[in-house]
Amino acid sequence: MAKWDNMLSMLWMLRSGRKLTAAQIADSLEISVRTVYRYIDALCASGVPVVAESGHDGGIRILESFKETPLFFNSVELKALVDAFKFAQGAGYPYVQELEFALKKVENGLHEEQRHDLSRQQSSLDVVSSARAPSVVPLLRDLEQATKDGGTVRMVYRKANAEQADEREVDPYGLAYDRNEWYVVAFCHRSQAMRTFRVERIERLESTEARFDKPESFSASAFFCEQSNQRREADGPLTVIRIEGQPDTLNAVCNHWHLRHYLTERTDRDARFLIDAPTMNKYLPTYLMTFGTAIRIREPLELKRRIQKMAYGIAKHYEDDPD
Repeated sequence: MAKWDNMLSMLWMLRSGRKLTAAQIADSLEISVRTVYRYIDALCASGVPVVAESGHDGGIRILESFKETPLFFNSVELKALVDAFKFAQGAGYPYVQELEFALKKVENGLHEEQRHDLSRQQSSLDVVSSARAPSVVPLLRDLEQATKDGGTVRMVYRKANAEQADEREVDPYGLAYDRNEWYVVAFCHRSQAMRTFRVERIERLESTEARFDKPESFSASAFFCEQSNQRREADGPLTVIRIEGQPDTLNAVCNHWHLRHYLTERTDRDARFLIDAPTMNKYLPTYLMTFGTAIRIREPLELKRRIQKMAYGIAKHYEDDPD
């Protein structure tokens, strides 16, 4: 068991109110008596009032005035906290400042040795932030508040490549971070259907007096997955698709907004998907052709032959072109 886990276990033992000898603690934690006394010194330095009484009725105990358990983290846990903060910054998380304050509070509550561990983690990993409009953070906060309060919002939204923005009222059900972009999943009053809107494309947002009830079981991530399932051409048996390629190329294939929901297994040079044959035949040949010789279809044979036929048709189309 790690040092900090042992210290926390010892603290819980002492908080039971019983007096324990160093030998009893050492036997329970399978450590030496000398280590027990080192842990007592560390707990005292962390502000825990540990008292060691000698004599026949003596033992180790904690004063009744003690209320709060100090935080004990190992170096990997501290690294995870710091890295999580960096990833939140890179994603444009709307409460990154509050997260930084929380991390500072954790740091202030650490033992000196733990603070040293935390400081050593500061430069080990960096996350390159995506360029985002400054307006995205307040939009995310307002949308999340509307989601929590069940308040309909009015927004001015510009679709991709649209010349003009349009105004609509929506009931925001949830936010999702997908492919380095923030989306709000909402019920659109104009279309009377669920829609996804890229937050970066919202030009103006304001609350209204209208209220809505969000389904208790709603999940933004499940909605994204459901959207992909709706693009399937047929229900029924699924076909195994196996694609080989270089890691970077496979990353591009596996991160495709539609394909990634059907990924079942992935190695550095191999990816497997499960998808129905009609959907495979309709969408995959054209998409996979764009990777040229950077990938190789290992199965099914049907998909391989469709791509061969398509490639032959393209070659045939250009073979008689004049120079």
